[in-house]
Amino acid sequence: MPTKLYSSVFPSIIFLSLVFLFLYSAFLPLYTNNHYSSPPTKRFLPSPSSSCHIFNGSWVLGPSEPKPFYDETCPFHRNAWNCLKNKRENMGTINSWKWVPKDCNLKRIDPWKFLGLMRNRNIGFVGDSLNENFLVSFLCILRVADVGAKKWKKKGAWRGAYFPKYNVTVAYHRAVLLARYQWMPKQSAASDQDGLKGIYQVDVDIPADEWISIADFYDVLVFNTGHWWGYDKFPKETPLVFYRHGKPISPPLGLSDGLQVVLENMVHYIQKEIPKNSLKFWRLQSPRHFYGGEWNQNGSCLFDRPLEEDQLDLWFDPSNNGVNKEARTLNHLIKEALQGTDIQLLDLTHLSEFRADAHPAIWLGKKDAVAVWGQDCMHWCLPGVPDTWVDILVQLIHNSLETG
Repeated sequence: MPTKLYSSVFPSIIFLSLVFLFLYSAFLPLYTNNHYSSPPTKRFLPSPSSSCHIFNGSWVLGPSEPKPFYDETCPFHRNAWNCLKNKRENMGTINSWKWVPKDCNLKRIDPWKFLGLMRNRNIGFVGDSLNENFLVSFLCILRVADVGAKKWKKKGAWRGAYFPKYNVTVAYHRAVLLARYQWMPKQSAASDQDGLKGIYQVDVDIPADEWISIADFYDVLVFNTGHWWGYDKFPKETPLVFYRHGKPISPPLGLSDGLQVVLENMVHYIQKEIPKNSLKFWRLQSPRHFYGGEWNQNGSCLFDRPLEEDQLDLWFDPSNNGVNKEARTLNHLIKEALQGTDIQLLDLTHLSEFRADAHPAIWLGKKDAVAVWGQDCMHWCLPGVPDTWVDILVQLIHNSLETG
């Protein structure tokens, strides 16, 4: 009897053991892959305890770096920045420098994936021509994923594009002071001796017409102002005069105080009127690289490589009173105005300070442009440094959407 029982049970035990071994071997790799073999994904943006500094780092020369996504044939180019078409020297080298953030990686944009992520969403830039410079880079990069992109100038936009494959619009609204301003010619000739020709009335509490009605259209907005807040743009003969509630502010404000009041009012408007679920960024100043004088004083930027780290303060520290000092000064005011808001800082100033070599300079596309306007040591060649700005903005948008 025991022998008979053994002979009937033993095969069952063997069979169950084999089944168990099969199932174990089949599911163990899945469990292992999910929990052990794949390291946790490194977040791009730092938490407060992270050592990743996206805006701090260095430019590294890499001849094998991928070529730019676009060339001189991009239909969204602005001629003065199209340095390939204008035969600017060293364009290959200019685009071989790669920004390497401290202790973390900066991924290059994948235009197809990014437009897929942004499907049925819109991105807007508001500010001065440096935000337009930024936009043109963005449009030319994104176009490789949708060659059917069409020029778009609606809702007060200065320029932009619609990407029909993804139903995405990316556009720029020109508002150099952000606040509304208008020319008011002098009414009387009785006091011509003062040299005043008229004033520009700045309504500190009213956004410029070009962007006052866009609050519900864009899902991502990038603001800036700064390059027009100087006496070279508004000299004493045609000054800015600041108004609130339609009346001149008394006592009158100087440029710096006027900028501070405009920033406070525009930030308040953004916080109140732009939907909470929209992503809001403020791009800090893009530094200029005029050497030897201002733009209208034969300032030049014919450099063939980036500046060194130990040269930056000599160029940009306000205490040195150089011609390029305003970027850091303005950044301080902007940071103060943004405290306590949900507007994210897009601090591209430091990484751009190095790149004295990457401006259009004398290659402006028109025969007499330098004689009339001087060298352009403020805007950037395209392709060029703004392509790196795009990479950073895209990473920030990715991070924000992932974290909700």
